[in-house]
Amino acid sequence: MVDNKTKTNTERIILGIDPGTTIMGFGLIKVVNRKMEFMQLNELLLQKYDDHYIKLKLIFERTIELIETYMPDEIAIEAPFMGKNAQSMLKLGRAQGVAMAAGLSRDIPITEYAPKKIKMAVTGNGNASKEQVAAMLKSILNLKTLPKNLDSTDGLAAAVCHFYNGNQVQKGKTYGSWASFVTNNPKKVSK
Repeated sequence: MVDNKTKTNTERIILGIDPGTTIMGFGLIKVVNRKMEFMQLNELLLQKYDDHYIKLKLIFERTIELIETYMPDEIAIEAPFMGKNAQSMLKLGRAQGVAMAAGLSRDIPITEYAPKKIKMAVTGNGNASKEQVAAMLKSILNLKTLPKNLDSTDGLAAAVCHFYNGNQVQKGKTYGSWASFVTNNPKKVSK
């Protein structure tokens, strides 16, 4: 467990999340004096659950557990992309939403990045494959091995993308609270 009291002003922890209803990938980096240090990457496996609502509950609970264990200062999350299937997009959006809700419930600023932006930040190519992103992360962060499923490296890539975009004015969609989310997304809120 990380104690926020022991963090200095030059340290921050970034949690990156690749939301999904089959596998949620996540990775954490610590930034010390403007340098990245690898902390953790893993995934939440959800294939064995048939009930979509149970999956959403588990995503929320795992995200809260990560927050309470590592106490991240910021969360970077991959935005859902429009594929061929609108139903899949809806499910991904829900998975992203519950992960965001977990962070917002703990007042952690969240920044959303498009998949192409994450790939571009990590590899220099917005059309890079999952394998190329994972290989670049292995090199950048001196990882010994890569996981079998690359969803966790996608989550780690979101954190690294956030680090690389940290000093720029435009960082993507950022929400620091429920109020800022509602202000920036009036059409997503029913009254």
